[in-house]
Amino acid sequence: MEKLIVEGGKPLYGEVRVSGAKNAALPLIAATLLAPGVHVLKNVPDLRDTRTILSLLKELGAMWRRDGDTLFIDCTDIVYDDVSYDLVKTMRASVLVLGPLLGRLGRARVSLPGGCAIGERPINFHIRGFERFGVTCRLEQGYVEAAIDGRMHGATVYFDIPSVTGTENILMASVLAEGTTVIKNAAREPEVGNLIDMLVGMGASIEGRGSSQLTVQGVETLRPTTTEIIPDRIEAGTYLIAAAAAGGEVTVNRCCPEHLPALLEKLTEAGAEVVVADGSVTLRFDPQQRRLLRGVDIKTMPYPGYPTDLQAQFMALMTLSSGICVIRETIFENRFMHVAELRRMGADIRTEGSNAVVAGRGPNGLSGARVMATDLRASSSLVIAGLAAANRTEISRIYHLERGYEDLVGKLTGLGASVWKEQE
Repeated sequence: MEKLIVEGGKPLYGEVRVSGAKNAALPLIAATLLAPGVHVLKNVPDLRDTRTILSLLKELGAMWRRDGDTLFIDCTDIVYDDVSYDLVKTMRASVLVLGPLLGRLGRARVSLPGGCAIGERPINFHIRGFERFGVTCRLEQGYVEAAIDGRMHGATVYFDIPSVTGTENILMASVLAEGTTVIKNAAREPEVGNLIDMLVGMGASIEGRGSSQLTVQGVETLRPTTTEIIPDRIEAGTYLIAAAAAGGEVTVNRCCPEHLPALLEKLTEAGAEVVVADGSVTLRFDPQQRRLLRGVDIKTMPYPGYPTDLQAQFMALMTLSSGICVIRETIFENRFMHVAELRRMGADIRTEGSNAVVAGRGPNGLSGARVMATDLRASSSLVIAGLAAANRTEISRIYHLERGYEDLVGKLTGLGASVWKEQE
């Protein structure tokens, strides 16, 4: 097992290119199951999670090959509808094959999902939606067994809270259902929009893109298509926050600034200079002026609010501020596991239920330490803290990072950071 070593205290300068979005790539890869033939996906990041879902598709009978960041996925012969625990246990998004399998085969058996331990993230939203389509769902020995005789029928599906994977799964099932489906209180994240673009390219009829209500007119068949994965807004945000924490000037290229409205506002409020251009964002923070970093409150919310996937990184930044801030987590009930590790580095953080109160200790308030990554985004928060801390930080269990960041070490090194991997 490898660990990550970060020598802190070095400002970041230069440009970094964002990879394709993990959270968009996974549902789009799953959506290829809906239509026989060869699908082409461009700008696909090479991550542990994308490799896992491709292995899952192979288990279902699909064939694929990669050429750079382009995937060619042949779903002509989908012959198996049982998705094993050995694959699903490592990644919660693997539940996204349920919708496509039901749409194409009328049945599926998928192990209950695993992944980061950041909350329950129940799939009851998905199951309730499938049942509205006439599907019979059972939970048997850790598996979701779903089946229907004949074709699914459209229905109205309402989410109590916007669920990204729930919206995506119901969308993928509904495009081949008979009649009209209306999804109310649907998630509006850019990744959902990316999936809608792909489904429409395959011949689906979907209205309401970007809104909280989606209307789907079911079709009998779909065709393969070519789709480009959108840039990863969470990766872009992580590098911007890292630049604010370490100081310097970093330009994040090939990103979509319009996908990060809340973060850019909060970084500006904290005292960083943010310059938005077409397809890029530049953040400047004079390393000699980091004492001017201000404490800023955030509250995680569904898009277009502040993203939960950037909460841990922003908390690391706030430990370096000159004030007090309150961070409220409203999406996941167990997403403060990084707090204990940041405290090991000298952070002053107190948690009260879904709130974390951070008392900033200024730009020199963190010291390097041996810490352990607990989930994907917590891992990146420790990297950010390590970049700003005095001395050396050693981060273990970095396999979490490899689930969501493509070539993190290479990209940070290109910005002047002193970061490398070693064997535990």
